Amino acid sequence: MTSNGSRPRDHSVQSVDRAVSILQVLATRGPSGVTEIAEELGVHKSTVFRLLATLESRGLVEQDTERGRYRIGYTMVELAAGASTVSDLSLLSRPVCQELAAAVGDTVNVAIHDGHDVISIDQAIGAAAITSIDWVGRRTPMHATGAGKLFMAHMSPDRVAEILARGVEKYTPYTIVEPAPLAAALETIRERGYATTSEEHEIGLAVIAAPVRALDGSVIAAVTLSGPTFRINEDTVPALAEQVLAAAAKISWRRGYVKRG
Repeated sequence: MTSNGSRPRDHSVQSVDRAVSILQVLATRGPSGVTEIAEELGVHKSTVFRLLATLESRGLVEQDTERGRYRIGYTMVELAAGASTVSDLSLLSRPVCQELAAAVGDTVNVAIHDGHDVISIDQAIGAAAITSIDWVGRRTPMHATGAGKLFMAHMSPDRVAEILARGVEKYTPYTIVEPAPLAAALETIRERGYATTSEEHEIGLAVIAAPVRALDGSVIAAVTLSGPTFRINEDTVPALAEQVLAAAAKISWRRGYVKRG
């Protein structure tokens, strides 16, 4: 403990974390200089240079023929060859979802989109959940669900128009089906980084959805928290959304998305 009672920062763990982020930047951008990597991660150049030297000594990065630039080393290729099917998204996300469900008490799902539908691929149920409906494998509509709206917010306008052209069902009095209000809702999602729905698919049910991103930054899945409107509402959403966003970010990092800082 430090003199003010706080725990000392574990710099060795932070260095490992940043070293992994450097490898992810090189995998995404290709050969890069110290300054480029530092700007991408939001850390000091001296820190990046020190970590690159260590990674280079172990063969994980190599200096490119162009002076001052680094690229992924051959040792990384050998390590990748030993990877197994644990990269499956549901397996990667399960401990994170279980942790979130235990913390908030309600149901947490990981969902992907397939065509015009949303499909849940994994689920964790918290102790306070009123219902234990198994959503895994079920198809739900894109326009009336938190995950679906999150996906639509990151689609091209043409793709969104294609979904709407197929017809959108009004499941409850609160389902948004008109193009203008729906477009405004998608813009709000892009601005704040997460999606919410309240009684749009089922009366009494509210959902918060946050994006899971791939190495290139694209949204490949959504982490959703669903529960009754008396627990998920305007008063509680801000704090709950932070936890859902943190869980989605953790899964994204496990999938290779670059962690800043």
